[in-house]
Amino acid sequence: MRFASYVEALTWLEGHIDFERVAPNRQDVPSLEPVREVLALIGDPHADYPSVHITGTNGKGTTTTLTSALLAATGLRVGTFTSPDLHAINERIALNGEPIADDDFVMLLSRLADVEEVSGTVLTRFELLTVAALLHFSDEGVDVAVIEVGMGGTWDSTNVIDSDVAVVTNVDLDHTAVLGSTVGEIASDKVGIFRPAGVAIVATTNAIVVDIALRRANELTATLWLLGDTFEIEQNELALGGRVITLRTPYERYDDVLVSLHGIHQGVNAATAVVTAEAFLGRALGDEVVRETLASATMPGRMELIARHPMIVIDGAHNPAGVAALAATLDGAFHVEGERRCVIGMLTGRDVDDMVAPLMALGFSEFHCCAPHSPRALDVELVAEAVRRQGGTAYVHPSGVVALAHARERSSDDDLIVVAGSLYLVAEVRGEVLHVTSRHLTLDC
Repeated sequence: MRFASYVEALTWLEGHIDFERVAPNRQDVPSLEPVREVLALIGDPHADYPSVHITGTNGKGTTTTLTSALLAATGLRVGTFTSPDLHAINERIALNGEPIADDDFVMLLSRLADVEEVSGTVLTRFELLTVAALLHFSDEGVDVAVIEVGMGGTWDSTNVIDSDVAVVTNVDLDHTAVLGSTVGEIASDKVGIFRPAGVAIVATTNAIVVDIALRRANELTATLWLLGDTFEIEQNELALGGRVITLRTPYERYDDVLVSLHGIHQGVNAATAVVTAEAFLGRALGDEVVRETLASATMPGRMELIARHPMIVIDGAHNPAGVAALAATLDGAFHVEGERRCVIGMLTGRDVDDMVAPLMALGFSEFHCCAPHSPRALDVELVAEAVRRQGGTAYVHPSGVVALAHARERSSDDDLIVVAGSLYLVAEVRGEVLHVTSRHLTLDC
C-alpha cells in the first residue's frame, strides 16, 4: 500500500485506538507482544542502534529533548521520539532536532499498513508511532536513539527497546487508574525500563522511589546513578533568561551554567540530561558542549513566554505536581506589577482543587475556564466550581481561543495571563497567538 498523501496516511493512523485521547485502563492483561511481533516482521530495526530510555511523571519530555541536543552537539546522529506533540505529529519523530519530513512519514505509515494487512496484527495509534520511530531511526542510520516513554514504563510500547541508559526523572501521582494509586506502585511501573548491566539514573531523592530503584537495579545488576550521590546539583538559581546551575557528574564539574529555561524543575531536568548523555558516552561532555547547548535550549509549551503587554505564559502543567512547579516558577521568572489571570482546562482524572489551589495561593483570583479539545476533557463547569469553591472568580468559555480573548480584554499591559492544565489547551492557544496552523485532523470530540 502507498498512501497518496500526508492526509491519507494520517487518516489511516487516526483510525486506530488512541489511548491518548480516550482514557486507557488496565482491565486486560497488558502485553508488549503485538509490538514485538510487528518489529520482528520488519527485521527488528530497534536492534540496529543503541538507545537511551527516559520516563517520569513530569520532566521526561524536556530531559529527552535536552539529552538529544547534548549528544548531537558531540557530533552524533541522534534520533528522538517524544510525545505528545503540539501542532503536528511530525514533531514526535526527529533527527538531530528536525521533525520527520512529510514524505518520510507517509512512507513509514505505508509500510506499516502493509504489515498490518499481511499479519492481521492491529496496533494502537501510539504503538504504531513507536514502531514508525524505531524503523525511521534504523533507516537513517542513527548513532543513538533517545526515547521518551508515553506513560509509565513496564507496559509502555517503547519498552521493547534494550536501552544502554534508563532514566526516571521523578515520580508523583498521575494516571493513577492505570499505573497505581500510590507513589510506590507508580515507581514500580517506571523502573520496569531498567535493563541488565545498563546504567539506571534516578533524578529524585524521594526515599520511596530510591528504595524501589535500588532493589530493581540490584535484581538486574544494573549500575545505579542517584541524585545527591552519584551526581549532585550544587546550584540551581534564578538568572536573567532562565536558571544558573552548578553540577557535579561522575566525570566532570560544571560551574555557573546558564539554562535558558524557566523554573527550578527545568534546572533539574537540564542537569539530568547532562548526566544521561555522559552515562551513554562514558565520558564528560566537556564545558563547551554543555554551556552552548543549555544556553540555547528551548521547549515549546513549557513555561514559554509567547506575548507581552499583557504578558502571556503557557505551560503544559497537567497534574498537581506540574502546577505546583509552575506556581513556584512564576513569581521569580515572570514578575508583573498588574493582575494575574489564568486560562485553564484539564482532562479527567485530575484533582481539580489540587490543580487550582497553588495558583489561587499565588494571587490568581480570576480564572477563564474551558475544555481542551479532547474526548477526555473535564466538564468545564466542574473546573469553574472548584475555582468558586476556593473564593475565586470563574468564567466559562466554549474554547481556549475564546477564553484567551476574554482574558486579554480584561487585562492591561501590565497584567499576566497564564495558560495551563493540558497540553491540548496549550497547543490551541499557542497556535492562535503565534499563528501556527495545526496539522492535526479535525476529529469529533
